[in-house]
Amino acid sequence: PEVMRMKLLRIKDNSQQKKDAFSQVARLTGKIADKTLEQLEREGIFVFPEIVKDARDITRDQMVLQSVNDVYHSSNVMGFVGCGDERLVIESRFCGTGEDHFFQYLLDKVLDFPNIVDLESDADPDNRLFSFLLFLFPYYLKTAMRKGLFKTYICRRYNDWNVKGTVDFARHIEQNTPFLGKVAYSQREFSYDNDLMELVRHTIEFIKRKPYGNRLLVKVKDEVAIVIDATPGYESCNRRKIIEQNKKNAVRHAYFKEYLTLQRLCLLILRHQKHQLGSGVRQIYGILFDGAWLWEEYISSLIDDKFYHPMNKNGSGAQRLFDGNVGLIYPDFISRDTGERIIADAKYKPTDNIGNRDYLQVLAYMFRFDAKAGYYLYPEAGGADDRKLWMNRGSTYEDDVIPRNDVFVIKHGLKIPNNAPNYAEFVARMKISEQEFRRAFSPGAEAAALAPYAGK
Repeated sequence: PEVMRMKLLRIKDNSQQKKDAFSQVARLTGKIADKTLEQLEREGIFVFPEIVKDARDITRDQMVLQSVNDVYHSSNVMGFVGCGDERLVIESRFCGTGEDHFFQYLLDKVLDFPNIVDLESDADPDNRLFSFLLFLFPYYLKTAMRKGLFKTYICRRYNDWNVKGTVDFARHIEQNTPFLGKVAYSQREFSYDNDLMELVRHTIEFIKRKPYGNRLLVKVKDEVAIVIDATPGYESCNRRKIIEQNKKNAVRHAYFKEYLTLQRLCLLILRHQKHQLGSGVRQIYGILFDGAWLWEEYISSLIDDKFYHPMNKNGSGAQRLFDGNVGLIYPDFISRDTGERIIADAKYKPTDNIGNRDYLQVLAYMFRFDAKAGYYLYPEAGGADDRKLWMNRGSTYEDDVIPRNDVFVIKHGLKIPNNAPNYAEFVARMKISEQEFRRAFSPGAEAAALAPYAGK
């Protein structure tokens, strides 16, 4: 009955709709329209990956819905947003007219989500939203614990003869009258068993009770074991107290910034359980994914044996344009084959939308790395073939413009299956598309592409 009363609207990312189409979710629309992702994060929306720090294609001032005259423009994010009984589902524009299996597939490949998220048309978005929050937990736990266990000062209370801290006179009189040699005192200690690690432990225990909990946590079994060993003071009855302490005390130390995101996620999971989602009439909530980031990480998983993948997020693989450490750049992909160097750029956009600024960026990277070939790797949902563009030489002033025979860029699409009857069939078709996609980077592919133009 609750699902039947729900007001649901589905739209595509990077699309525009008349404002009238949003009338059934008017209250929700009013709360998210023309607000930046930074503002929405502060109001309860979980954005993945963390904006600005983790992605190049998503920014603080990007909006989920931007008002332009009588239409709303959606942006480069996908996911679910809700307020009260109103839900907005943002699907991938590359999923066609059927179900959004493509979005699910990207999540499976990049974040290793279990294939149990029901994306069928009659599924309750609340169920999916809550599942997504749970499925993100292993990723963020592993990311945070790369920095080691979170350690901070806590105040412990003692009542013994070995006084080391501040005497608590009121407690001492209460507990040690008549005096038998013990003294009540408090002491600040540096400890792993603190409010944040207790919050993580409560989240682990909560997930364990889910039917698919063990499947989720087995991916981070080592991290889970470390957390359990570090929290000997865990008691299930303290959950509400631990939640309140973490709501008041957010992680502030810059070194442990990954723990801040993990803290926010744990609070969302423990405070917004399935039956609680949407219970607040005014509160907005949801989870949004950066489509460009998902696409780039997915492409990396397909070609990482053939390409380096510099990471702006953690500063790995940084390159410079000029001598003297000048001109920091992070090309998406640099081929490992130095003899036939290729520069590739992942683009979460249709082939017709890849234009001038994209050309200039890749050509600059090609010049920097002495590459003769550049690739734009994009999702192809329309069945178009690859398009090869040869670099010109000469000038219109001398009327001697002709194409070069040794430098080119290619718009190389990975074909996204449309209208698959179910998710299993979609996955099978994607495997075939991936094999065809990878053939372009087989040994000698660049030489073969140039061969017909030799001596041109």
